[in-house]
Amino acid sequence: MKECMQEIKTLEEFETAKQQDGINVFTFSANWCPDCVFIKPFMPKLVEKYSDYHFYYIDRDQLMDAAVELMVMGIPSFVAFKDGEETGRFVSKLRKTEQEIDDFLSGLSK
Repeated sequence: MKECMQEIKTLEEFETAKQQDGINVFTFSANWCPDCVFIKPFMPKLVEKYSDYHFYYIDRDQLMDAAVELMVMGIPSFVAFKDGEETGRFVSKLRKTEQEIDDFLSGLSK
């Protein structure tokens, strides 16, 4: 999944990415997570569909400080920012379907 997104590895990169122009979507995930593996096959299609958004991948275990700051404990989870302000979140410990993620992403442009 991180192959189709820019990977964030430090808090500094995270803070910079939040301030990018446009809609910035952060995907919190981990390699060991079965629900994260479940979404991996269809995420490139969604990234392409919403090509006007900036997508970032964060390994929740490697950047726990960002996850704690945003209160993201369940993965996979998504948090969106525009102009440095949070504009949407799809955060839970439940498995997410392609349609649920697509619905979340489509709602960000409204």
